[in-house]
Amino acid sequence: MAEENNLTRKPIVRKKVHSKVSMNRLKILVTTVMRSKADFYMDYIQSFGANMQFVLYGHGTAPREILTALGLADPERAVIVSIIGEDHVPAVLECLEEKFRTIVNGKGIAYTIPMASVIGKSVFNFLSDNRSQVGRK
Repeated sequence: MAEENNLTRKPIVRKKVHSKVSMNRLKILVTTVMRSKADFYMDYIQSFGANMQFVLYGHGTAPREILTALGLADPERAVIVSIIGEDHVPAVLECLEEKFRTIVNGKGIAYTIPMASVIGKSVFNFLSDNRSQVGRK
């Protein structure tokens, strides 16, 4: 009878324990603005949870006549590259569009590129502004 009990018992199935990681996808936000406004826009974008940003300084190549006709007298530009959570993208793009229209000499271009993958849980938590999980093992 003891043998029957051993045969009829169900095997113990251990469930894998996964750490809680935000499933929020990340996007690369590229914003091109006048060089003199780069610091303002970097601070503004950071308020939407962008933990990593860098700026590339460039010089426009359009002829002076075209720049003058478009109202773009200064060819000095800054390209701000930010990593931002997908859930923040609609709000940040809408707010940037408003700033581009309302700030004097604040015109610019902003668009996003999807990120396919990030290696490492800690890196993902940092980039997705998931402060509760950063530094935990």
